[in-house]
Order: sequence, then C-alpha cells, then structure tokens
Amino acid sequence: MTEVVRGEHRSLPVPDGLEGMRLDAALARLFGLSRTAAAGVIESGDVYLDGSPAAKSDRVSGGAWLDVTLPAPPAPPTANPEPVPGLRVVYSDDHIVVVDKPVGVAAHPSPGWTGPTVVGGVAAMGYRIATSGAAERQGVVHRLDAGTTGLMVLATSERAYTLLKRAFKEREVSKVYHALVQGHPDPSRGTIDAPIDRHPSSDWRFAVVAGGKPSVTHYDSLEAFRAASLLEVTLETGRTHQIRVHFSALRHPCVGDLTYGADPTLAARLGLTRQWLHAMRLGFDHPDTGEWVEFTSEYPADLQAALDTVRAES
Repeated sequence: MTEVVRGEHRSLPVPDGLEGMRLDAALARLFGLSRTAAAGVIESGDVYLDGSPAAKSDRVSGGAWLDVTLPAPPAPPTANPEPVPGLRVVYSDDHIVVVDKPVGVAAHPSPGWTGPTVVGGVAAMGYRIATSGAAERQGVVHRLDAGTTGLMVLATSERAYTLLKRAFKEREVSKVYHALVQGHPDPSRGTIDAPIDRHPSSDWRFAVVAGGKPSVTHYDSLEAFRAASLLEVTLETGRTHQIRVHFSALRHPCVGDLTYGADPTLAARLGLTRQWLHAMRLGFDHPDTGEWVEFTSEYPADLQAALDTVRAES
C-alpha cells in the first residue's frame, strides 16, 4: 500500500460529468492528482462514497457524496546554485538571461529530479533571478525537457517575468525546433491539431487523448533521408512533451525517443541516448524595450553526429 501523508479534508458531490468513471480516475481529475497518487489516497482508507469506504475500481455516480482526505503537498524542492557543465549564456541584461541548455539538465527542480537544473546553473553564474513564480521555478517562463537541448529564456526582473509569462500564454513568442523523425511524414508540410493530456495508464508519459488540452504543432520537412526526415517545427501551444507526443501519434517518433516508440536499433546505430530534438530558435518582444529579439543555437555534438550518419547512409 502506498503511504500517504494526510492533509486537507474535502467533502463534495461527484460532478455529473464524471458519471461512470473509475474512482481513482475521478479523483485524479477532480483534484489534479496523478492516478498513482489518487490510488494511494483510496488505498489508505481516506476516501468514502456516500459514507462507505471505497475501492479504486469503484465506478462513481453523479451526485454521490464524496469525502476525501487529500495528501499533504510535498515541500517544494529548492534550486541550489550549482555550476552546470555545458550550460551557456547566449544573452543577458537587467531583465532576461537567454541560455543554451545542454542535454541532461532540467529547467527547474521538481520532485524526483536529482540532476542539474537551469535555475541552479544560472544562479551559480551570479545572475539574479526574478522572485516571481513558485519557489522552485522562480524566473522560469517556459521549459524544455531534460533530454531536449536548446534555447531557454529566464526572467531576471519581476516586470520581465510578468510580461514574458503573458507573451507565452498569448502565443506571442516564436519557438522553432528542429526534429529528426523516423520515416517521412505525409504531407511533408502540415499542422497537427490534437489534444494532449497524461497517458491513461502511464503518469510519466503524455498522449493524444479526447478531452485533453488543445495542442497545435506546425511542421515543414527540411531534408528527407532513407530512414528519417529532418523537420522544422513551430509550436503554437506549449504542452509538456508536445512535439514528441504529436509525432509519435503520427507514427513518426523523434529518432532516439524510446519513451514514445522510437526504434531502439536505429537509435543505437546513430549513437543516440535521447530524442533528436533541439530548440534552435527563440524570438519575442523584449520585456523592457518592446523590440523584437531573436536567438539561435547550433546542434549539439550528439545530434550533429547522428544527422551526419543518417545523411551518409542515404
């Protein structure tokens, strides 16, 4: 049984929209928990339906009375200023710092992550980060996966944090990625408009699911090889793992992305231990001057070597 630290008690009727849903899935939807955490709360005896102890596989009925003692939120991890090898500052001023993030570095601390972070690395270089935002991700206005390299901007002033967060939310930021995907997408240029949410059976993955968050990805083929295609990808939205999930759903996963169905044999032949995905261009209105600024990043060595091998084999 999963141990749960008890916190806030909630008592409410089950919304009609959750009619027929498994109890663990309903709790996850109601309270923003993972399915694993929701199951742990139920297994700990902290969930009652109409006054009776409930099981995670029980189906809920609209209007049934739900009594839940939620788990206490974990203490947020803190960002320790620690040097991050390979983390490079592309630009900085009194309002922003733009970095080129290496592989294996998370944007900010999070539960379960013990590796280096951009926030910690930037702080170790002496930059003051805006205090706006949650304690563990102050100054962070967008994120890259730990296994994705490329450009990130952090806010170093409170005004910059507010304006950049708004710009990302209102889709006023240009985010351009290059991705090497398996096979040849058809059409060679297009838009993927498919909602994304957590995978129904794997909390650590995401998937295209009905009722998920609206997610839009535009792509254009730059080069076609025998086994793969190099794409330029522009994000209209910024969901977690969006590019990886969308191309996996098209059966053209990013080369090396074993989490989302990539061919392990091809990844091994190219020497890849992560997805071939790079945030290569980032543009936005500067939060102080209002002028458009744009930054670019070259492919890191592992991605360049894999691309060279694909070209040579074609």
